[in-house]
Amino acid sequence: METRLTLSQITKRYPSVVANDGVDLSVRPGEIHAILGENGAGKSTLMKIIYGSVKPDAGTVFWNGKEVHIANPAAARQLGIAMVFQHFSLFDTLTVAENIALGLPKDTKLDELSRRIETTARQYGLDLEPQRHVHTLSVGECQRVEIVRALLARPQLLILDEPTSVLTPQAVEKLFETLRQLAAEGCSILYISHKLDEIRALCHTCTVMRSGKVTGVCDPRNETAASLSRMMIGSEPPTIMSGEHHPGRTVMAVRHLSLEKSHPFGTTLADISFELRAGEIVGIAGVSGNGQQELLAALSGEDPRAAPDMILLDDRPIGRKNAAARRRSGLGFVPEERLGRGAVPDMSLGQNILLSHQDSATVKFGMIRFEVINHLASSIINRFKVKAAGPNATAGSLSGGNLQKYIVGREVMRHPKVLIVAQPTWGVDVGAAAQIRAELVALRDAGCALLVISEELDELFEISDRLLVIAKGRMSPSIPRAEADINLIGQWMSGLWKDGPGGSSPQQEAAHA
Repeated sequence: METRLTLSQITKRYPSVVANDGVDLSVRPGEIHAILGENGAGKSTLMKIIYGSVKPDAGTVFWNGKEVHIANPAAARQLGIAMVFQHFSLFDTLTVAENIALGLPKDTKLDELSRRIETTARQYGLDLEPQRHVHTLSVGECQRVEIVRALLARPQLLILDEPTSVLTPQAVEKLFETLRQLAAEGCSILYISHKLDEIRALCHTCTVMRSGKVTGVCDPRNETAASLSRMMIGSEPPTIMSGEHHPGRTVMAVRHLSLEKSHPFGTTLADISFELRAGEIVGIAGVSGNGQQELLAALSGEDPRAAPDMILLDDRPIGRKNAAARRRSGLGFVPEERLGRGAVPDMSLGQNILLSHQDSATVKFGMIRFEVINHLASSIINRFKVKAAGPNATAGSLSGGNLQKYIVGREVMRHPKVLIVAQPTWGVDVGAAAQIRAELVALRDAGCALLVISEELDELFEISDRLLVIAKGRMSPSIPRAEADINLIGQWMSGLWKDGPGGSSPQQEAAHA
């Protein structure tokens, strides 16, 4: 069978690294082909070469049997290649429809496009409002925009980077059905995911990369998660060791937190109550856009509109305190957006220390102590195995997974009383994800109270002691992890708990019978 896409000896060099080193790849029509590798293995660079946003230094690209030179993304789209990037390419000040229109012919009518967006989003179970401005969207909702934009093009080759991180378990199955249908119609799919079970369930072929080179090609349906992990990182992911622990006193309490949405497309928080105790991890599940952003802003101090006694830290009301005051009281925070909020891209890793470490050790008499912040940055790089040139490397030069390890490490090294973490392992490879989760569990065992907001249900089930679900701005009852299961939490993510925003369902009632 003629191949849809063939790469021959693709090489791309940067000053400090060879991102792709003689890579060969073949994708057939109708094939779902996984690209698996650690963060920094060269996957994203290779995909950008296919999509025309990066030019290779050497090698040849064949499209439907003919040699091509893909000069830019517009040329790739003309060939029939669509891509959903891990880091999104959206303009904050434009609406969803206007962003999608940028890649379409100039005579595209926005009202007609909005109807197509709504139809496609509904067909694939991806809730989207075409008239919303992108700056009001969460990271997960931005990913939905990118997925719908790609699907609207009806591509011959669809490149997907971590597409299921914004979906409920039920919606993942629906997306898989859609991808299988696209493949049956002849569309080729390049699928990048760190979820090994997904790759085994969905993909026909898997190409494994390590340090810019292809280290193996296999049929993932004949592999185990452990064998795929060994191919990718040279070993099985470390097992999380959790010592015996007993939750202590309440460190943070949220009491009837209600907040009107801060913009027309936001989510109103309604009567949210829960507690965080020392030495426990509370996980919050939910589909992106159901109030997670608003809750994080209220807890971190970015949105200080709550009544003072709606949020308590060590029994002290902090609802009106700003983020700096809460940090001084022992609160740590890892936002879901790495670049721009978690780290400043053009600043060095050492300088980024100052985003959360502002004390007499790092700043003395108004002067930054660069030797201290660089030493601290080096400690984080070594302890968390961050692939970086050193403390003077810019945050923007790191891969997504390595930057996430650095940001989590920066907060862990503060030894906070309470740590709030959003999407701790989004787009992080299996080895790095296991390391981050192990550090969070170790912090819990040392007595910290942790709140983890994640759309990775497997992650929440692995590390949480108790689970909550947020849906439409309301919070579900608390349930011990041992009493929860994936189906129940998936139903709750749709608001289907007793007295929840969607009412109760027969399945949910049966789960409590």
